[in-house]
Amino acid sequence: MSIRTTPLSLVDDLQALSTAILLVSLGLSLIGCAGLLTGGTPGIAFLLSYSTGLPLGVALFFVNLPFYLLSWRELGPRFTLRTFCAMGALSIGVEVVARTLSLRTVQPLYAAIAGGTLIGVGLVVLFRHRASLGGVNVLALSLQRRRGWRAGAVQMAIDCAILLAALVTIEPRRVGYSIVGAVALNLVLLWNHRPGAAPAVPSEQTAAAG
Repeated sequence: MSIRTTPLSLVDDLQALSTAILLVSLGLSLIGCAGLLTGGTPGIAFLLSYSTGLPLGVALFFVNLPFYLLSWRELGPRFTLRTFCAMGALSIGVEVVARTLSLRTVQPLYAAIAGGTLIGVGLVVLFRHRASLGGVNVLALSLQRRRGWRAGAVQMAIDCAILLAALVTIEPRRVGYSIVGAVALNLVLLWNHRPGAAPAVPSEQTAAAG
């Protein structure tokens, strides 16, 4: 049965962005409430926020700025614009969640698994609509496009390296839980975002023939 892809409209992209930002914001809030970290540029932003008191949304925005040049060169202006919009929306979304959702306590292992899974699903939604949250996402997608390396595997390796480096300033137990969260996040990417995968639906003719 042959498959044809259907073009995605602006409305499709907007609902995907909204869904992704909601999922990732909630995931980051769970992780932050437990005092954990995550990988990629959000992990760097957490470290910056913990050490300086800078709001996480502001830290996220500034940490990603150097990666937009790589995105423009490797993945094109349209992808970069969508990524910039997604990152700006996430920076706002994180601050909105912080002001509207109050979590007194959360068990660290649950926060790591649930938070990582929510972020991973949000990233899959963005990837399917040719956008990302910048940083390591851009590097992982660039290597997937150029060399066929699976984005989830690349990101998992980089995320674990960032979290291990955090042992210098963060207690080992918190880093251990954070690694569990990074693995949960990247397993979602490994299982749901493969090279060449794209949203597709069968045409009416081929569906009838099948």
